[in-house]
Amino acid sequence: MTSTSYLTVKALTKYIKRKFDADPHLRNVYVKGELSNVKIHTSGHIYFTIKDEQTRMPAVMFAAQAKKLKFIPESGMNVLLQGDVNVYEGSGQYQLYAQAMQPDGIGELFIAFEQLKEKLANEGLFHPARKKQIPKFPQKIAVITATTGAAIRDIVTTLSRRYPLAEVLIFPALVQGAGAAPSIVQALKRAHSHPNIDVCIVGRGGGSIEDLWAFNEEIVAREIANSSIPIISAVGHETDTTIADYVSDLRAPTPTAAAELAVPNQLELLERIANRKSQIVSIVTSNLTHERKRLSRVVSAYPLAYPERLYRPFVEKLTRLSEQFEKSGRSIVNQKQDHLKQQNMRLSLHNPHRMVQQHQKDIYAYQNRLHVATQKNVQSKGRSFTSMIQLLEALNPLKIMDRGYSITYQNEQVVKSIKDVDVKKPLKIKLQDGVLLASIDSVHKQSKGESS
Repeated sequence: MTSTSYLTVKALTKYIKRKFDADPHLRNVYVKGELSNVKIHTSGHIYFTIKDEQTRMPAVMFAAQAKKLKFIPESGMNVLLQGDVNVYEGSGQYQLYAQAMQPDGIGELFIAFEQLKEKLANEGLFHPARKKQIPKFPQKIAVITATTGAAIRDIVTTLSRRYPLAEVLIFPALVQGAGAAPSIVQALKRAHSHPNIDVCIVGRGGGSIEDLWAFNEEIVAREIANSSIPIISAVGHETDTTIADYVSDLRAPTPTAAAELAVPNQLELLERIANRKSQIVSIVTSNLTHERKRLSRVVSAYPLAYPERLYRPFVEKLTRLSEQFEKSGRSIVNQKQDHLKQQNMRLSLHNPHRMVQQHQKDIYAYQNRLHVATQKNVQSKGRSFTSMIQLLEALNPLKIMDRGYSITYQNEQVVKSIKDVDVKKPLKIKLQDGVLLASIDSVHKQSKGESS
């Protein structure tokens, strides 16, 4: 049995890939078809399917080539592709590696223009509410354009002719080519950093859509939209329209028209001033004539013809008021004097010296009354004392000693009974005229019925 060599899937895929690499007809192919399943990776690679009525083929465009596209590929778009066909070893699937892409039937720049226009419109960057007012009398005007060409000459000439009072500041920028958009953005930033700029003109002369494309770039559109300075767009001719025209605060059909819109016409201003001056002179003259007539009427009026009659009633009124004032003053003075007299009388009645004298008299009267009352009280108390003495003497137990009675004491105690006597101790017998000291020999108790 013959031995057979089996290939791995990887080896077979590599073999097929080398076949594709060796075929010169697959190295630079041109394919047209409809885009399907378009996916834009975060890395910038674009994965999609290119198809027609019968067949479909997977395809990829790497970021390096995708960055060159002016438009964003979308499913359903018919395109023309240029690239090479090869095998992707990871899946063993052949696919188209696109190097270039352009719309089929519609220009690439036109599609890019419409896509960016729709995107910015949806964000509201074209809304009238965002538009800033262009100042009527600007003092500083910034002009962003190329320093060579007819546009800068037209703008500067028109500004100096129409309104020489304004200061014109030129910020040079590239307006055509690959570096034009970043150059315009940098010029706008420099204008913003300059103080007191009132309005800015951004534009260039006419040209093809490719020549004007810098003003359709998103970075330029966003810088204009975010500007704090009012922007007048002046790109190309009247029939040319760019994204910058939509986001600017005011669109001018040409650079010359932009200069005319940025400043007033000094001739028109002088004419307006002359008209206003004439109007003012006419109004002032008319007012003076009217006021002179009024003054004449006033001067010739009856009151001014006899001025003393104007103030005569006031003189009479002043006289009456003066008399009333004097009379009222006298009345008030009299009232105050009467009141003062009453107060003096009240003060004299309450004079302290007089009150002291009156109180002294009262004291003397009270002293006499007290003396009389005291004497009467002493006499009354004396009589009462005498009566009490007499009564006391009448009731005094010692008084009976005058009739021969005596009082016997032993141990300083009155002896009232034989029971109170101690035979062994002395006795004291008090008489009317003295005291007897005695001793007891014996005690004899008296029986009932026995006489003393």
